[in-house]
Amino acid sequence: MEKLTKEQFFAHLDTLTMLELSDYIKEFESRYGISAAAAAPVMMAGAAPAAEAAKAEEKTEFTAVLKTVGDKKINVIKVVREVTSLGLKEAKDLVDGAPKALKEGVTKEEGEAIKAKFAEVGAVIELQ
Repeated sequence: MEKLTKEQFFAHLDTLTMLELSDYIKEFESRYGISAAAAAPVMMAGAAPAAEAAKAEEKTEFTAVLKTVGDKKINVIKVVREVTSLGLKEAKDLVDGAPKALKEGVTKEEGEAIKAKFAEVGAVIELQ
């Protein structure tokens, strides 16, 4: 059996899933009588930013939230009615209750279009 270099060994570890890596750690602990407890926080700290980055990349649906209304409340109500198809009273209640979720499950492009419409009338929309 050919001996692996340290780089090859770690390259292999980089391709493993967390479950597979956990199995490797358990095997090291039982085979060599060592504990990986001290190394676990370091491993998790390194994995957390990568997991968050992957999560952020995967997000395809957003919620448009009306943060602030601005000075042109009537114009904001009109845009709310246009974007959501709410009645006049429901749209007014939504604007009066800001910050409030305006529309859920929108794509990034649709969210940016909504944001632009509200920016024209002085309101602030945030995509979450």
